[in-house]
Order: sequence, then structure tokens, then C-alpha cells
Amino acid sequence: MNRLQATLHDSLVEAERHLRVIPRNIELLIFATIQPIMFLALFAYVFGGSISIPGFDNYDQFLMPGIFSQSLVFGSAFTSIGLAEDLSKGLVDRLRSLPMSRSAVIIGRTVSDLVRNLLTFGVMLVSAFLLGFRFGGSVTDALLATGLLVLFSYALSWVQALIGLAVSSVEAANSAGFIWMFPLTFVSSAFVDPSTMPTWLEAVANANPFTVVTNAARSLYNGLPVGNDAWLSLAWSVGLIAGFSMIATRKFSRSTSS
Repeated sequence: MNRLQATLHDSLVEAERHLRVIPRNIELLIFATIQPIMFLALFAYVFGGSISIPGFDNYDQFLMPGIFSQSLVFGSAFTSIGLAEDLSKGLVDRLRSLPMSRSAVIIGRTVSDLVRNLLTFGVMLVSAFLLGFRFGGSVTDALLATGLLVLFSYALSWVQALIGLAVSSVEAANSAGFIWMFPLTFVSSAFVDPSTMPTWLEAVANANPFTVVTNAARSLYNGLPVGNDAWLSLAWSVGLIAGFSMIATRKFSRSTSS
């Protein structure tokens, strides 16, 4: 078995270890699912009647892809919290004593969180359909939109991995992992058209990679022309994964080398 195969094998074993915890801590999955459902219902019923978006018959068709994007991004925070918890409990020290790839510890964590995000997304999608959301495009377009959202979420898991390795406690990881996601998701096109914002804020929202990903998913879900947003979304995700996976892996190696 070569080095790459060994790393992949160890990563899958680590991911399986984290996923086995879910049935024994089902409350965590339930609460992680309730929050996005609350966002779906609150925005749809509280703001749905007062917000009109040009080009969309109803606000739900504009809103739901934004909620999907936000919830998957918020789900990436489990990576920073999980890594910080493993470090604080000394679990990583025990893994270091085993003949396994060090990078597999982080890869396994990000993969397990990706699977948990997919489970949450499935529940959200069913809830959105119950609230009136419908695919305006083909099933292929919907799958492509979902793939772009999930890939971006996985990319941000690597950002969260670096945060989890950089802070000194689980509490700090929880705060640091969420605080930057609120401006990322709200100063965007997730809930309103950026053209309604002040000029300077509109420019920030349009340059936000979260806006690019959300616009691409929204267009594909609704059967609208996607333009370059799909390729830009892919580029952002791949770039974030490439950059932060390298930085996080080096950080992990340094933090566990002593």
C-alpha cells in the first residue's frame, strides 16, 4: 500500500469513527437539523409576504436556495469544534501513537462532517418542499446545484479546521467558528437582492464568494441561466480546499510534533 492509499484508508477509518458517534449522540444531529428548519419557516412565513424579488413568482423560490447555502455553511462549524475537542481531551495524542497518517485525522473529520451536512440537507429539502418550494429546472440541474453547495461547505470545513487548531479551547472554537459566518452569509444575496443595499455594501455582497455560490445554486434550482457563477463557485471551492488544507495540515503537524 503506497502513501496515498494509506492516507485515504486512514481517513476513511477516522471518518467512520466520528460517524459512529452520531447514533449515540442523536440530540446533536436533531438540534443541528432544527435550526435550519426554523430559518426556513421563519423567513418564509414572516418575510415572505413583504418581500418581492424581480424575476421570481414568490419569495420562497428565491429564499430556499439561500437557506440551503447558509445551513450547509453553518454546518461546517462542527469541524472546528470537533478538532478543538479532540485536542483538549488528548485524543489526538493517542492517535499520534498509532502507525497512521497525521493528515488523516483532519481529513476524516472533514469527511464525517460532510456526511452529517448531507443528512441535514436532506431533511431541509423535504421541509422546503412542504413549504412550497419546487425545482424549476431539471433534476440534473438540481443535483449540480446541490453539489456546488456541498463542495463549498466542504471547502469551509477546511477553514474551520484551521480555526479549531489555532484556538485554545472548545468554547473559543465555537465562538471563532461562528462569528465570521454571520457577515459572510447575511452580507450576500442569500435573503435579498444586493441591489437593495447601500452602494458600498452591494459591492461587498457581490464580491462575496457565498453570493456567487448561492446565485449559482438558485439559478440551477429555478431553471434560470447560470452564466459564469457555476464555474466561479467551483473555482472558489477548489481554491479554498487547496489552500486551507495545506495550511491546516502544516498547523496540525506543528501542533502535535512536540
